[in-house]
Amino acid sequence: MLRDNKADLTGSLRENLSGLNYDVIVIGGGIAGLSAALHLAERGLHPLILEADEKFIGGRLAGGETVQIGEYSFRLEHGVHGIWSQYRNLQAMLARHNLRPVFIPAQEETWIYRDGGFMGKAPVGSAIRRSVIPPPFHYLQLFLRGKFLWMLDLRDWLSIFNVWSGLIMAVGIDPIAENQPMEGITLGQVTRKWSPALKAFFLGLARNGLSSHPDEVSISGFIAFLRFYTLMRRDAWIFSYLPDDGGTNICEPLSARIKQLGGEVRLGSRVKRVARDGGSWLVARESSSGGETLRAHQIILATDPKNSKQILRDSFGAEVDDLFFPRALSNAVVRLWFDVKPRNIPEAGIFTGDFTVHNFFWLDRLSNQYRRWSRECGGSALEMHIYGPPETLAQPDAVLLTQAIADAQQAWPELRGHRIEQHLQRNAEVHTLPSVGPKEKHLGTVTPWENLFCAGDWVRHPAPSFFLERACLTGIEAANAVLESRGLKKFALLDYLPAESFVAWIEKLLVRGRKARVARKKGVGRDAGVKLRL
Repeated sequence: MLRDNKADLTGSLRENLSGLNYDVIVIGGGIAGLSAALHLAERGLHPLILEADEKFIGGRLAGGETVQIGEYSFRLEHGVHGIWSQYRNLQAMLARHNLRPVFIPAQEETWIYRDGGFMGKAPVGSAIRRSVIPPPFHYLQLFLRGKFLWMLDLRDWLSIFNVWSGLIMAVGIDPIAENQPMEGITLGQVTRKWSPALKAFFLGLARNGLSSHPDEVSISGFIAFLRFYTLMRRDAWIFSYLPDDGGTNICEPLSARIKQLGGEVRLGSRVKRVARDGGSWLVARESSSGGETLRAHQIILATDPKNSKQILRDSFGAEVDDLFFPRALSNAVVRLWFDVKPRNIPEAGIFTGDFTVHNFFWLDRLSNQYRRWSRECGGSALEMHIYGPPETLAQPDAVLLTQAIADAQQAWPELRGHRIEQHLQRNAEVHTLPSVGPKEKHLGTVTPWENLFCAGDWVRHPAPSFFLERACLTGIEAANAVLESRGLKKFALLDYLPAESFVAWIEKLLVRGRKARVARKKGVGRDAGVKLRL
């Protein structure tokens, strides 16, 4: 029956066959799809990118609608994006094509914590990345700052061992390299016994980096995130901001370069199904003008996890149900414009405790279009993100805006009465919640279906990368798989900087001790079995 269903699908797709044949069809025009297509085009192939969005290329990095504030227009985006020092393959790809924009280095991040009637602020970003103490103890630099100490109470000092033991645990476990999914365990569960302020701080860092609520973050994803971004190297926490939205500065130039090299991009092209037809693939494309079927020798699936699962499920049926796909989450972005500037404060930071919003960015310090407006008008613009929980995001727009405005006014009371505009943007469920799926169920760049490859920040890969870097890296790997099958030269990937020497030594001791404990347990089990048989 399954074979008949596949035959029916192939037959139905043939009915709309356009007659156009392509080397490779890339489904999805985000960073993963653009990276794959660019590398294919560099080797002389002619990839076709099918992007579902009607107007913009770039996926979550694309620009969006325009908001008018007086005489000024602001092109919005999915949210502020950071380019971290360990995003080596992404930066190398942009630099090789002279497309790397002038990033804006991050200077400082503020931790704002409110617990009942108490509210405090402490600069934390520079302390972590410029610490004189080697990792994994570089967080101790925070305890040398009076404002950070002011945020703590007796409960934090009494439970500090729980916090540090949790961090040390992350040194000794590499979920990606060791295939450790740790299914069913969330960050919220692991930190339940931590003290209020320190728990709020570390959960705030995790929520800001993973863009999701702690009760939804798998512990494997959190540990992998912590190891890649800060735990193993102090300079890994160094990052920069895009000067404007990613569509203008990265995605649209990448798209233009692909076209120059012989590739093609079609916006407003939503792929519903794919099917094998002899030695090639049929791809069903729908657009505002109708539907058609395209033929390609190979396919690279480079959409978000939710859409990827849907396409594969509609194409291959029940055999997809046992595969692992990370969750896709939604979030909300609030932007506020003021006719004055707040007092001298860092450009970004995190909210924790009794707040609805979870982080903030002063756009007039980070974005060229907002900087120009600020110089001419003397105003300021604030962006804040809300990552959940689901019941919070389910509230009406007016309620979320009211709560976010109240949070901003409590953090910066000097802005009361100076707000001139506000905007709420809801992002669809396309954000990947990082997690490590079982190796045998989590799709990698090479899939069980011949000549169908995957790319994206959700795709399994042994490299410890995340988000934009993982999307780029898997895009290159998917392109390499195509190139290898055609006897063409592959592209080399850049390795990530190794752990600093002291933390690497601690990691080796912890791994050795863990292996010894496992060996002892196995030995005890064998001895018990022998006694039982005797």
